[in-house]
Amino acid sequence: MMNKLISTALLLPALALAHEGHGPEGSHWHATDAWGFVVLGALLAAALWFGRRK
Repeated sequence: MMNKLISTALLLPALALAHEGHGPEGSHWHATDAWGFVVLGALLAAALWFGRRK
């Protein structure tokens, strides 16, 4: 189950639609582009941390 969740999370950005140049490497990006990835990573890390079993 966790493998499917991680795989889906990794493939979701491929479905995003935006004009070219977005992202930190592009010529046109917004602070929210980068912060969105930071927040997503933090949420994923928290979910994995609290979801682990001892």
